[in-house]
Amino acid sequence: MRCIGVMTSGGDSPGMNAAIRAVVRTGIAKGLTVKAIRRGFAGLLDGDIREMGVRDVSGIIQRGGTVLQTARCPEFKDPKGQRLGLRRLNEEDIEGLVVIGGDGSLRGGLALHNLGVPVVGVPGSIDNDIADTDMSLGVDTALNTILRALDALRDTAASHERAFLIEVMGRKCGYLATVGGILGGAEMIAIPERPFALEDVADVVQDAYIKGKNHALIVVAEGANHGISEIADFLREHQVDFEVRVTILGHVQRGGRPSAFDRQLGTRMGVAAVKELLAGSSGVMIALSGRKMTPVSIEEATGRQREVSGEFLEIFSYVS
Repeated sequence: MRCIGVMTSGGDSPGMNAAIRAVVRTGIAKGLTVKAIRRGFAGLLDGDIREMGVRDVSGIIQRGGTVLQTARCPEFKDPKGQRLGLRRLNEEDIEGLVVIGGDGSLRGGLALHNLGVPVVGVPGSIDNDIADTDMSLGVDTALNTILRALDALRDTAASHERAFLIEVMGRKCGYLATVGGILGGAEMIAIPERPFALEDVADVVQDAYIKGKNHALIVVAEGANHGISEIADFLREHQVDFEVRVTILGHVQRGGRPSAFDRQLGTRMGVAAVKELLAGSSGVMIALSGRKMTPVSIEEATGRQREVSGEFLEIFSYVS
């Protein structure tokens, strides 16, 4: 193998730049030419590809987002688009590819693997919804952003005796809401894995008031079976004794400088991805298993939905 490519795709996550930097510098150290594919699979189809050197990735490890940019690419879901992607890789003499991204991005990498391209994936998803890895890139940074918001909102909630509903990301996996709720001292979490009734939320808020608390924090994952506006309307209609306020954190959770953990994770995964390509691996994703980097099947990892662990849910039931 003489030339490899690297791309970021789907939603950005803090730590992607650390992974890009590691892929480029490790590849060059191993005697490879490394080419960057900008804007994910959309850039691949457009031929937006250029060679990267050591200096091109200097000073990016501390930056959020991705310097290679990212985009959605519905065209790549079609076999015709996948064949065009294969053509572009052949035109650039790219013999192996590192795909950094979430579930959809990894599926795109798997499609190229099935066409004969050696592909290694690096999981990047702040929702921590990718199976077979303990953590994905960006999760730790997003969680710290959420905790800063929860700490700040508690101050104002207590000052005014209010109940705050805080929406965090997590369409299919409630990891951020659950761990954020544990570490942020929330009274309740609302997550996709555990459907709830609106009356349950009202009971928790009223119970907090009756116990003499001067605030209540409810962390709501965006994929919960009741949306945050619906919950707020229900609480107001039923005249709970706290004033109700809504805060949607939105894309601020994706941004910002990556934490030390995400910089380390991105670097380790990037190095491991290059080593796996050179070892002849393909169709695998680099996973964090305990303290080790472990290759796992992309097909298996993307073939099922990861849910928040029962251990965290049990912990929340004790400490909330």
